[in-house]
Amino acid sequence: MKFRPALFLLLALAATGAQAQSAADMGAGKPRKAATWPLTSTPEEAQAAQLSARFLTRFHYDAQPLDDAMSARIYNAYFKLLDSEKVFFTQADMAQFAPSKTKLDDAIWNQDLSAPFAIFNAYVQRAVERMTYARGLLKQGFDFSVEQSYTFDREHADWPKDQAELDELWRKRTMNDWLRLKLAGQDDADIRKTLDKRYAAYIERIRQLDGQDAFQTFMTAYAETTDPHTDYLGPRAAENFDISMKLSLEGIGAVLQARDDYTQIRELVPAGPASKSGKIQVGDRIVGVGQGDNGPIVDVIGWRLDDVVNRIRGKKDTVVRLEILPADAGVDGKHEIVTLVRKKVSIEEQAAKKKVVEIKDGGVTRKIGVIDLPTFYSDFGARSAGDKNFKSATRDVARLLGELKQEGVQGVVVDLRNNGGGSLAEANSLTGLFIDKGPVVQVRDSKGQVEQQGDDDPGMVWSGPLAVLVNRGTASASEIFSAAIQDYHRGLIIGEPTFGKGTVQNLVDLDRFAQSDDEKPQLGELKMTIQEFFRINGGSTQLKGVTPDIAFPKNGDEKDFGESTYENALKWTQIAPADYQVVANFADYLPRLEKLHADRVAQSPAWKLMLDELAQYRTMRAKTSISLNLATREAERKKLEAIQADFRARHKAIDGTDASLADEASSLDDGLNANERSLKSELKQEKDAKKAKDVQLNETAHILFDAIGMIKADPKLASEVLPYGGKSGVSVVNAQPDESGVLQQH
Repeated sequence: MKFRPALFLLLALAATGAQAQSAADMGAGKPRKAATWPLTSTPEEAQAAQLSARFLTRFHYDAQPLDDAMSARIYNAYFKLLDSEKVFFTQADMAQFAPSKTKLDDAIWNQDLSAPFAIFNAYVQRAVERMTYARGLLKQGFDFSVEQSYTFDREHADWPKDQAELDELWRKRTMNDWLRLKLAGQDDADIRKTLDKRYAAYIERIRQLDGQDAFQTFMTAYAETTDPHTDYLGPRAAENFDISMKLSLEGIGAVLQARDDYTQIRELVPAGPASKSGKIQVGDRIVGVGQGDNGPIVDVIGWRLDDVVNRIRGKKDTVVRLEILPADAGVDGKHEIVTLVRKKVSIEEQAAKKKVVEIKDGGVTRKIGVIDLPTFYSDFGARSAGDKNFKSATRDVARLLGELKQEGVQGVVVDLRNNGGGSLAEANSLTGLFIDKGPVVQVRDSKGQVEQQGDDDPGMVWSGPLAVLVNRGTASASEIFSAAIQDYHRGLIIGEPTFGKGTVQNLVDLDRFAQSDDEKPQLGELKMTIQEFFRINGGSTQLKGVTPDIAFPKNGDEKDFGESTYENALKWTQIAPADYQVVANFADYLPRLEKLHADRVAQSPAWKLMLDELAQYRTMRAKTSISLNLATREAERKKLEAIQADFRARHKAIDGTDASLADEASSLDDGLNANERSLKSELKQEKDAKKAKDVQLNETAHILFDAIGMIKADPKLASEVLPYGGKSGVSVVNAQPDESGVLQQH
């Protein structure tokens, strides 16, 4: 199933309405009620499910009835979330569940969620049974001299026929866990200790699941059955989604993660209350949380991470007290009490950033500016409230472009790799920084009505050579921006084909429609697909994505990742093009750049190394089973070690470091889960990975280097490929908000 993310940024928004509900303390989040077994739904959850169904069956872009046929699809999606690998339930279990297959629609309409909750309760029971069985196997150990294999990819496997077949599957799973640690150098005693601790912790996490988890999982199955991008967000998930869009929160400014029974400080946000206090360090463990100056300290050892976060979250200018076990102290070390006042904290890690890359070739050096944009964020609430300093991707990028111009860059790369999208309005306004004015995207609703959205303000913040770097993780709003840049011939799209999402979602606050005596109901939000977007050329990014002008090698993930992998994705279609004019002509320009790129990478050791690493990655990804014979696995590990040693030596020869191999996917398996490694080693690994040279970004910058050289050498070509012939006079020096907070170009 989908568990909550391992990391949480602390301290939520100063909420209004339902989310302002707090404990009787100084603003901490509403405490979660202890789970009681068996888990049962609440009247609020039943109401939220029915309200969601009313919206989805009437107002969804591709509205479908909630009937027996939909129930069967929800049923399949629910079990895929709970037991995707088919390792908990047997065919006998599934036969018992089968009568519910066509009754989940009735459960929602009748506000009786006993059937999906019964399935979830059975899942919890089976999961505990399986992990308990695995713990029992550790006492006897395993014989690794026999040749046998374990199929770990069970996506297309059948449910185990009976208990005996399920036991055999888990014997092999546990055997593989043991063998991984053995190959990494652990002795039998340490292996037994590591795995017993791991399985016991898993049992404890399972037992901490509650009714909110059951309801969220079931509603996720229903929502995503309508289409891949519709989702139900429970109250806490809705709160976290809001934080991700506005890139700010009110709290202490720390990132937490669960490690053993503790909640550990993983990162301190610069200038946040925790960092400024000087009393909290990375690695410290939070063992207790108190509210206000005098509230009791609540012991949080062994708590779920999100429950600890909920105790720490609160309103601006309220006090929270943390009982800390310092990072360098043992389990029995002295505890310290740290008092903090919650403040507004900006999440700059996900904000737009810039850097300058210097490309040297043929005795010439040129500066290329790079804008790294992780998401299309916007603080809708602050903007609506008239806050002149509201957070916005467009405003930040405009400011960074101005700074890059001051630094003398001659070209700009907008790096949208792994940018999963965000605000449609931001994609529209960001495009306006690079064109004079005109349509950017076309949006069609469920009634077939098409609306054009675009940039009505004349002027550009950047009028020079432009490239947009994309990959398979470039999706949604990122694809709108990339497609518009490509359709206008405003810049080069470079990289891999993008994700292929072509739909628009809207948030529905279910609390507004609650039928409850509670003044502050908490029904959550529905993120519902309401429109489909189209390129200004009339085509769609749905399924097809954006095809780069200059293609980089694919990494092989397209079979498992992207819109085309969803069975219920909307089909590709097209509409009439918008009324627009291309701003440049790349007919002569692009083939010459492609040839220069191809000739250069053919001679590039770094590019060849990247191709070899991608080939090795694809080989590893293609495996679906693995040997459980020690000699066989030792030989495979030795071969892999030789391959990585070769990669490491080549990296050092090229750029003087092997930091590119610091990521987990390219290192030899140590048999450990992420939270079983030391935080210090984990942070060092991440730091080393950030030092690695980005071959694809450097090549993209080099392509712009080539483009600039061609433009400088050929005035006729320059008049063809620069926007508006390079003579429009619309280029601007500054981009600043006016008194209303709206971006003005001048």
